[in-house]
Amino acid sequence: MYSINITPRTFHFRQPAGTSRGVYTERRSWMLELTSDEYPGRVGIGECAPLPQLSCDDTPEYEKTLRAVCDRFEHEGVVNYPMMRPYPSMLFGLETALLNLQRGSDILFDNAFSRGEEGIVINGLVWMGSQQEMLGRIEEKLKQGFHCIKLKIGAIDFELELDMVRRIRDRFSRSEVELRVDANGAFEFDEALYKLELLAQYAIHSIEQPIKPNQWGYMAELCRESPLPIALDEELIGINMPEMKAHVLNIIKPAYIVLKPSLHGGMKGVREWVDIAAKQGIRSWITSALESNVGLNAIAQLAADIYGTNNIMPQGLGTGLLFTDNIPMGLEIRGEKIFKCR
Repeated sequence: MYSINITPRTFHFRQPAGTSRGVYTERRSWMLELTSDEYPGRVGIGECAPLPQLSCDDTPEYEKTLRAVCDRFEHEGVVNYPMMRPYPSMLFGLETALLNLQRGSDILFDNAFSRGEEGIVINGLVWMGSQQEMLGRIEEKLKQGFHCIKLKIGAIDFELELDMVRRIRDRFSRSEVELRVDANGAFEFDEALYKLELLAQYAIHSIEQPIKPNQWGYMAELCRESPLPIALDEELIGINMPEMKAHVLNIIKPAYIVLKPSLHGGMKGVREWVDIAAKQGIRSWITSALESNVGLNAIAQLAADIYGTNNIMPQGLGTGLLFTDNIPMGLEIRGEKIFKCR
């Protein structure tokens, strides 16, 4: 017999996190504490953290729905995946709590990362701000040893953002620094291709979600015509059935997809996306969605379980230092890698 206690938790950012959708100063999560007669004395912890106005399960009655989902799990004793597909952040929290309970430790998957033997290469994330603020943050990431930098763009003047990219390329070649940009849907379609052509001059690895989602025809045209590889992110939210996942990728044909368990179907949904994309020759990487270390610990171990730790693309797992009041989980960033400390 299972029992789940739900505790709301608010985390506070060390500095405002700016995207084209707005600025985050705090992060709301719901922590699950799972117990069972089968595992006396153990508590499994999971994190449910929908992104406001982005997650498909972000609703005004989120906690009420989460309680109903947990009640059903307590009654059935198994994760009802068909029923849970529309609730990815809840599913991810429940999957994490169940693995934590069953394993009896925070090692959810047995791999070189979770055993503390190897680290995972990650990108250095630079949030939006003024040009000077962003240039300062880039300098900081480079000094820390990052060779892959991801820039959030779309909030300040595009010419200033382009100038910032040019300055980076004037100092560092493509072989020295890999640049990724994330527009979070900030471009209008009629200007997007022109902006992508300008960015492509500076050897950009890829751009995430240049235009708003749910414009499949426009996005497919951009993927076909753009000199800059395009990665889908928000486009994948709410597409939960395997046949629809294959369908949208076949229509749009992106170069990459970027996956977040809290947004894209929990752990099971992410594995589906990776497998379906690979069959179409589309590569992928995994990122966190501003979860606390509870969620980040699970996401990092999942990434290592799917891709391994050697010769993989840099993952988006560098969010562990964002909060002033994070939960200790033995995660540490050294240089450009995240490690699980034992």
